[in-house]
Amino acid sequence: MPVLRGAVTFSRFRVEPAKEAPSDIKRWLTRGLKSHAFEPIDRRSEEERAVGFVELENADSSEFPTSRLFYGEYALFAFRIDTIKVPAAAMKAEMTKWASAFEKENDRPPSRAEKNTFKAEVRQMLRNRATPRTALLDVSWNLKSNEMQIWATSRKVVDEICIALENALSLKFTGLTPSDVARTTGIDEKSLGPTAELIGMDLPASAVEEVSRVEA
Repeated sequence: MPVLRGAVTFSRFRVEPAKEAPSDIKRWLTRGLKSHAFEPIDRRSEEERAVGFVELENADSSEFPTSRLFYGEYALFAFRIDTIKVPAAAMKAEMTKWASAFEKENDRPPSRAEKNTFKAEVRQMLRNRATPRTALLDVSWNLKSNEMQIWATSRKVVDEICIALENALSLKFTGLTPSDVARTTGIDEKSLGPTAELIGMDLPASAVEEVSRVEA
């Protein structure tokens, strides 16, 4: 959990309610996170992915009691992503083994319908055995300054978390990267690039002579 330890890589935003600010911030936030809490993948379904909010220090809990959600002026929680996939190699190996045994027992290869029926059974068996792959992305929200940090490197994942929070809490996000700030304040992004002096271009003749003298 990068909020408490680990690498420091995050996206930063200013957030505010899209509608009228709630009178009870803590209750509003707790209810919103619970409404989009993480639920495990149903292995009987076709879903390969499940997402939702969980407690920062307990990825299996989404109760969000005050003592585990609020830390001073901060709200700390996590976004959990579980994925489960049946390996193609495992599926192929099981089908090959079954087809060989079927042909030996019945003196004929299995029909397409028989293959499809067994394929569904094998897939379910392998889904039941598979261990979901879990990713936890931490969220740090300063309720006093209205600044939020999402501890993720993937732009796609950051956007997914923002959309989940918009749906859960009706929030409005404003990016706080230099390019975002420039865009919202009307500054031309080109002016954010390095100057000629910084990268060593268009130096005065006197400066060039001085550099040559030092190198010599």
